[in-house]
Amino acid sequence: MDINGFTHTDNIRLSDDRKHVVIVDQTKLPNRLEYFNIETPRQLFDAIYELKVRGAPAIGICAAYGIFCLAQQISAEKYDEFYEEFKRIRVYIESSRPTAVNLGWALKRMESVVIENREKPIGKILGLLEKECLAIHEEDMAMCKSIAEHGLSLIKDGDGVLTHCNAGPLATSCYGTALGPLFLGREKGMRFRVYADETRPLLQGARLTAYELDKAGIDVTLICDNMASIVMKNGWVNACFVGCDRVAANGDTANKIGTSGVAVIAKYYGIPFYVFGPTSSIDMNCQTGADIKIELREPGEIKEKFFKEPIAPESVKCYNPAFDITDNSLISGIVTEKGICRPPYTKSIAELFCNKREL
Repeated sequence: MDINGFTHTDNIRLSDDRKHVVIVDQTKLPNRLEYFNIETPRQLFDAIYELKVRGAPAIGICAAYGIFCLAQQISAEKYDEFYEEFKRIRVYIESSRPTAVNLGWALKRMESVVIENREKPIGKILGLLEKECLAIHEEDMAMCKSIAEHGLSLIKDGDGVLTHCNAGPLATSCYGTALGPLFLGREKGMRFRVYADETRPLLQGARLTAYELDKAGIDVTLICDNMASIVMKNGWVNACFVGCDRVAANGDTANKIGTSGVAVIAKYYGIPFYVFGPTSSIDMNCQTGADIKIELREPGEIKEKFFKEPIAPESVKCYNPAFDITDNSLISGIVTEKGICRPPYTKSIAELFCNKREL
């Protein structure tokens, strides 16, 4: 892992023998850099659910690598038996994180390889699955660079940027999405002041974003989630950059819980609020944010995780949604690898996909 520039990581890769997936265990950061081997369906499910691997693009890459490795373990000799077991694994893995669209997108892309090559020997299909998962990873690297370039056009040297959650190299394959412009700008000699929300309930802004930015030599100040308003009021923030796990066809976006609150505050203070994500995170079958399923997580992540002792009585109930929906009316632009979408999003997003088909 490159901890100096911190724009490229080996946070997800195939093992040397191509039999299992190796990931950086993000739950151990920032105090320990540890790798975790994924060899079974349960390990892959748990790695995604427990956030050992997280970030929509990174989840997609990991799932693609994972199902390729698991497909090699299927003992069936006939295609129908092979496909049924492959499909069973795909459905199981996809259920681990229902909000992030990249998970299902990558798994269905891998499944398409199996379906479209049903007449070929299973050994040949496995070879094509390997090629496809490597392509997904390579495409993500190119996507990150393109998103970073588009995003850099939105800020200037010396600007202050507020972030929420983590959308850096650890969440993708390189550069990241929302953090990409900051890393690219740093490479060009630009300087930024970044205010990183800690991001409850899993503190991914504190544990991961602050870690990545600090390693790259970018001026970063960690703030609690309820401090976003005061740093905006103080005039320290010129733009808000956040990632996304799913974008609806109308431009509503799902991102880590608290994102919508940041957008509301930014709107009040007249600060542009930008959402970053690849076109693979746009779900054209999802009409509005109301159609996005919000994942609910364990109460212990609020009351106990990261604390020596519980911070609330055991009998107290917790509401712990992992994401919230930011209304498209609060979003200044959606930055993708194909360009920046502007309101009205029903038009600009549709045009983006028309252009994508023409490329």
